[in-house]
Amino acid sequence: MNKILVLFDSHSGHTARMAALVAEGANTISGTEVRLKSVDEATADDVIWCDGLAAGSPTNMGLLSWKMKKFWDETMMPQWAKVDGKIACAFSSSGAWGGGSEIACQSLLTVLMNFGFLVFGVTDYVSRELTLHYGAIAAKEPRDDETQAACRKLGRRLAEWTAVYAHGRDEEHPKHKSSERMLPSA
Repeated sequence: MNKILVLFDSHSGHTARMAALVAEGANTISGTEVRLKSVDEATADDVIWCDGLAAGSPTNMGLLSWKMKKFWDETMMPQWAKVDGKIACAFSSSGAWGGGSEIACQSLLTVLMNFGFLVFGVTDYVSRELTLHYGAIAAKEPRDDETQAACRKLGRRLAEWTAVYAHGRDEEHPKHKSSERMLPSA
């Protein structure tokens, strides 16, 4: 069974909505079980359980939230070596475009890399001008179709990578699904 944890912090509910969309995308890969947990309810066992992790945080001055950082500093620090080699990605919402969401994703990825997670971005475009190089991002709630598609794409890609690398299901490799890839047009 492919096991995905979507771990998030959300103050306004916007990042929680993104998390639900990421989970929805992960659920499109057969044989995948998804746990959706806020940092307030998640435990170290949830992170140890998963093959792949999508971490989401509101953008806090261009970085991850203090609650998400505290989770990794306090809850996960004693589990340091138990998560090495798992696959992870990031997503973040901010108050407006230009609010630092991509930098917040990078700060999440930095924390995850320090724990030994193998992190990724997505080169596929979900619309003519939207891709997920650092993770899925939103300004406020993910209302528009493109932002929702980005969140779903991130979750799907996480489940694809864990299916391939943790479970040897080569048929789930994104390169075998090239007809689903969308490239920018000039």
